[in-house]
Amino acid sequence: MNNKKVFSEIIAQNDIYKTDSSLNQRKKFPSLSFFYKYVQIIIKDSKTGKKGLYDRYEWVNSSIAILKGLEQSGVKFEITGMKNITEVDGPAVFVANHMGTIETMVLPAIIQPIKPVVFVIKKELTTYPFFKHIINSRYPIVVERNNPRQDLIKALKNSKETIESGKSIIIFGQKTRSNFFNKSEFNSLGVKIAKSNNVPVIPLALVTDAWANGKFIKELGKIDPDKKVYFAFGKPLTITGNGTEQYGQVVKFIEDKFRAWGKVDHIIE
Repeated sequence: MNNKKVFSEIIAQNDIYKTDSSLNQRKKFPSLSFFYKYVQIIIKDSKTGKKGLYDRYEWVNSSIAILKGLEQSGVKFEITGMKNITEVDGPAVFVANHMGTIETMVLPAIIQPIKPVVFVIKKELTTYPFFKHIINSRYPIVVERNNPRQDLIKALKNSKETIESGKSIIIFGQKTRSNFFNKSEFNSLGVKIAKSNNVPVIPLALVTDAWANGKFIKELGKIDPDKKVYFAFGKPLTITGNGTEQYGQVVKFIEDKFRAWGKVDHIIE
């Protein structure tokens, strides 16, 4: 518990977090090492959620435990721009690319200690065995991802209630997880939500393919310590006009980070 508290304080008070290499020893079987711990965390959290007791503190603690479990399996993290989260007084909309499971599991450890936050998620995630009790406990904004117009109407309505309650929102601008950043398919829903609620957008670029998407179950893919995990938070953007300029800035921020991280071949124009 103390280690979790210390980690939350590090995240909340610093701009950069990097895995301590002296404590980050690669395991012989990293996937086995990690998933042994991960399954225990999910089962415990599912039981807690089913009882209606999975609160924000449980969420942060579990998220930190998962991050630490990945590090203990040899995965290295580099998180930058965290002071951009504290620059905003009140809620914001975090707009990110979507690569894998890591971001959904680890972002609460980074953002929630600073700002209460919820995810915009696909409806199917609310029915997953075990996960549904966890997900539904954290007040997600649920969309279908089949009809963009219906999603916009529903997201704008539910985001208003979320923002008014003082919570920020995390939204992925892609229909599904992908190792590639397809600029032409990156949607502007996050910018529209921010404009509608008169709150800023915080761009978020990430590379999380160290935890691959599984062939049959996406959450059970291979853990590869040779791949570094990156999160980068950009400067808050105030939405002006119809938000086209800010949408372009979000896309450019993510593209620039991909290039800086050596992922040029993962950008699709």
